[in-house]
Amino acid sequence: MSSVLRCGVLALIAATCTGLAQDAQAAKFYKLDFVVKEVEGGKVLNSRAYSTMILAANEGRAAIRIGTKVPFQTTPEIRYADLGVNIDCDHVREMDGGLALRVAAELSSVAEQQNPPVIRQNKWDSNVVVMLRKPTVLFTSDDPASRQQMQLELTATPVR
Repeated sequence: MSSVLRCGVLALIAATCTGLAQDAQAAKFYKLDFVVKEVEGGKVLNSRAYSTMILAANEGRAAIRIGTKVPFQTTPEIRYADLGVNIDCDHVREMDGGLALRVAAELSSVAEQQNPPVIRQNKWDSNVVVMLRKPTVLFTSDDPASRQQMQLELTATPVR
């Protein structure tokens, strides 16, 4: 290999390694803490936390999947409904003192015990903006069968 070609290859390797090191140093990560709340008349009846989702700004996506398969009989077979919490996040961008991202969430549970089961479901999908370190209610929806509401709250915290 000629010395000119060897120097060119070494320069390319050095530039690539330097670029990767700068990208690793420049990447900012955020911990996303979600809380699902059941609310009635302004009072929280129940809440569940889904934490430790760490996501890098300007890259990647993250998901939380927690649930149960509920069997129900249909003639002549048994089928299953996937119930629980699904939260997806992507398109994370830093903003002045905040974070912009896309959040898609689905919360489902059995509303009534019968065959087939009656399923309660809340689905949300939107681009949102949250201030860092401040709990923000992203989505709220009324339960048509009661006076309750389901809420999804997010707190975004920079990871150092």
